[in-house]
Amino acid sequence: MALLSSLLFSSARLLAPSRLLFWELAAETRITWLSLSARRCYTSDISVSSADTSGLERYKDLQKYFSRRLKATYRRFSDVPDHSVVSGHHHIYFVEEDGIYRMDRRQSDLEPEQVLNLGQVSGGQEKPRLENEEKKQRFQWTVQRIRLSPQEKHLAATLKLSHTEELRCVVVRLGKRNFIPVDPQHIVLTLEKVLSFEWATDDVLFYTTLEDLRSSTVFRLDLTSSGSRITAVYQEAQPDVFVEVALSRDRQILTINCNSRNRSEVLLCDITRSHLKPFVVQPHQLDLLYHVEHWRRCLIILANTGPGQEYQVVKAPMSEPSMVSWVSLFAPEPGTVVKDMDIVGDYCVLVAATPVSQLALIVVPLTHPKEAYTVQLPSWACAIETKKPGLAEQQKVLEFLISSPVHPPVPYCLYPENGLLLSATGDGSSAENLDNYITTRLEACSQDGTLVPVTLFHAAPVESLRQAPLLVHVYGAYGRDLNMDFSPEKKLLLEQGWVLAYCHIRGGGERGLSWQRQARVEGKQRGVEDLQACLHHLFSSGVSSPSLAALTACSAGAVPVGALCNRHPHMIRAVTLQAPFLDVLGTMQDPSLPLTLEDRDEWGDPVGNSKHRHIITSYCPLHNITPQHYPSMLLTAYSGDARVPLTGVLKYTEQLKKAIHTHFSMKPKSECETAPNIVLNIQPGANHLGPEDFEQTLEEEALKLAFLYTELGLDPPRPPRKRRR
Repeated sequence: MALLSSLLFSSARLLAPSRLLFWELAAETRITWLSLSARRCYTSDISVSSADTSGLERYKDLQKYFSRRLKATYRRFSDVPDHSVVSGHHHIYFVEEDGIYRMDRRQSDLEPEQVLNLGQVSGGQEKPRLENEEKKQRFQWTVQRIRLSPQEKHLAATLKLSHTEELRCVVVRLGKRNFIPVDPQHIVLTLEKVLSFEWATDDVLFYTTLEDLRSSTVFRLDLTSSGSRITAVYQEAQPDVFVEVALSRDRQILTINCNSRNRSEVLLCDITRSHLKPFVVQPHQLDLLYHVEHWRRCLIILANTGPGQEYQVVKAPMSEPSMVSWVSLFAPEPGTVVKDMDIVGDYCVLVAATPVSQLALIVVPLTHPKEAYTVQLPSWACAIETKKPGLAEQQKVLEFLISSPVHPPVPYCLYPENGLLLSATGDGSSAENLDNYITTRLEACSQDGTLVPVTLFHAAPVESLRQAPLLVHVYGAYGRDLNMDFSPEKKLLLEQGWVLAYCHIRGGGERGLSWQRQARVEGKQRGVEDLQACLHHLFSSGVSSPSLAALTACSAGAVPVGALCNRHPHMIRAVTLQAPFLDVLGTMQDPSLPLTLEDRDEWGDPVGNSKHRHIITSYCPLHNITPQHYPSMLLTAYSGDARVPLTGVLKYTEQLKKAIHTHFSMKPKSECETAPNIVLNIQPGANHLGPEDFEQTLEEEALKLAFLYTELGLDPPRPPRKRRR
């Protein structure tokens, strides 16, 4: 997903999983459905011991039960397809726990050989274990990305240290088979804090680094027979611009993508030439967003210059790439929005969302763009991940995976020349996809008359869902679509009779760039109104009821959830929030915090603009707590999270408990009302995107399920009976 990595990464403090470079990195790991996409930034020195986590004890027994159930569920999907294998000319490369291995394409009977030992990277030294002896976590390196040089001479891989933000890039010289990987001569060098990186030639690597959650400098590494040389080739001066490097799909040009929330600037390096000097495509211009691909010495550009400032496809010669030379090739029909773009042979393939909120592929023949056609995907498809072609793989086929929260990924191939769409299973299904689960797409009418999409997953017909428990997902910020990748825990809930609802409220990107523009800064209230409308529509349509409904959100998705709980607390019974952003006002009025300056385009400037301050104050979850009845809440935060203010989570929890206590102390004893449970679960580590450790992930998910079942008054599900032979 080239556009996601180059445009959205710079413009989202999300969650926003799993699952986008943090979300793009997650897409390249072996268990893609474990990642969460979120980036709300803050630093804090609050001690974990300052939080009261005693409320967790009531869920311990049920948590252990669900931990066992989740392990069995995850085991069922341990072999779901992914795109983690990297193909070279002569070898295929893959990741195991202890490092990177390769297998010879020509001699498949040979044993895999290790090309990078992760123990060697850390020097065999472990950092101190955590204080809580019952939850010891081993600090270890995990592989994030792998890049091969054009002729497979070198391999570069970025690694992340678990429970921290530490990133490292290791460059390895690839020799003949049976070279000794622990020999220091094969690790050429180690680069710290590397985020994005691409090979221009076999001996030239371009990369960016991450400093204080900012990526502003592009470096060039030259490897020579006498050593190596590193030079800075680009420096971004604007604090709200995020820089990364990427290769075109045909590997002919390297792009330096400089993006903020409201403008883009792309520089190109023609890697078919020897000088590799970057030149600008189009200088940044306010509210102009664009992404560049390459085709036959021309640039194919996805730019928001279409009707309504939505994305369209334009073309420009490499010799004259600026905006004055852009010629429109294709603009989607009204209501259809472009999500991503790939160039496959002589075709531009667009991932698009149709007016009925379904995913489709639009194929634009670059030689005859007026002959564009649409390829329908299965109605249940909610997420798509395209594969980056290997060094030796043909460029005329688009390989991709489609999935939904309850449908495991299914591999597909599109042959754009004739429109042929093939799945690995022939019929586009898998054994799990054949289950009788229903995907229903609804629209809720918001307060201003806007229709808000809702995606519903259920096993029984809608008319029989009144007594079913409901889990509602929401995000609505930074122009990011709500994460709808496959999640085994969601599959488990559906199997137990739950209904899953995904509310695509404004502020996200589900219906194009205007969908975000309508609910940023002065329009933030619209996202809260949309969520309320979605819940009302579900209940009035016969789907569940407030006493059986729960809300779940991550990071900035906590803002509409928290605002709704302050305004309409009886609409929901329980809430789970992960790394929740709850103190919008306090964070945005401190410009010294990382990412606060660029976040003004999303939330506003409460310091320099009194109107913005008034609007933020009106919906900020922390600053609108009042003595009343609230839903039960489980708040999961991370002690080392650099993106969400832990102080805000602690203040929110404390004030909420005080407000609830005040409310119940004022009520007559004759009025019987059960007090909600407010539980704060602070975990160690810098895990804003969710823990890297599989066991910790299971425990967090098990706790959420135990909390939901307890607070909604549900009996735990019975394990499936084993069939007698």
